[in-house]
Amino acid sequence: MKICRFEYNGQAFKGIITNDEIQIVQNEDNEYCSLLGKKIALDKVRMLKPVKPSKVVAVGLNYLEHIDEMGHGYVPNDPVLFIKTSSCVIGPMDNIILPKESERVDFEAELGVVIGKECNNVSPSDAKDYIYGYTCLNDVTARDLQRKDGQWTRGKGFRTFCPIGPYIETELDPGNVRVQGILNGEIKQDSTTNLLIKNVYELVSYISGIMTLLPGDIIATGTPKGVSPMKSGDTIEITIEGIGTLKNTII
Repeated sequence: MKICRFEYNGQAFKGIITNDEIQIVQNEDNEYCSLLGKKIALDKVRMLKPVKPSKVVAVGLNYLEHIDEMGHGYVPNDPVLFIKTSSCVIGPMDNIILPKESERVDFEAELGVVIGKECNNVSPSDAKDYIYGYTCLNDVTARDLQRKDGQWTRGKGFRTFCPIGPYIETELDPGNVRVQGILNGEIKQDSTTNLLIKNVYELVSYISGIMTLLPGDIIATGTPKGVSPMKSGDTIEITIEGIGTLKNTII
């Protein structure tokens, strides 16, 4: 089932996508609305970010070939974690803004895991019960600042640096789905989640042993090789098999 947030006639709603229509299931304020149950054509709405996370917990260096292209030369024993704040998060078709402080901003195509209920110290075998669904995610990175600083908060943390969407797929099997990063129509990243060093359930377990994951929080599972710089006017698409395509423009 594909769950989305969207704007229609100046109001924000949650809905379920079927073919080319959205059925309204809730307005943003969770109040009664005469439009509940109504079906609206997709081309009549503006899609919003599908969830508003309190935080995005991102995983670095989780594909071997990406480790090689970044020149790290070793595989971490434990997942490398960093936080992208809620101010980074934007939706489909929103603009990614290039910061004046950086001379190189890259895209990173990733599978995003959306948490469904409060999650603490869960085992890998139980992790599935805490996952609401999956979405496309772009871990936008100011690569020069990331390398300059040594730690990644600034390079990963600018406003608009975490596009997600276009919706949440609740029935995806995350074990082996195709992940692509497509810049101006050219495929730059093309891999599958079966090449993750730590799989989705292992990541949920590991992270929940460190911090509390709240409903709506997102785990960014890592990016494959092929990360590339973007410039103003470019269009970047993150396509994940079974979910869809997240598209944004760079300004």
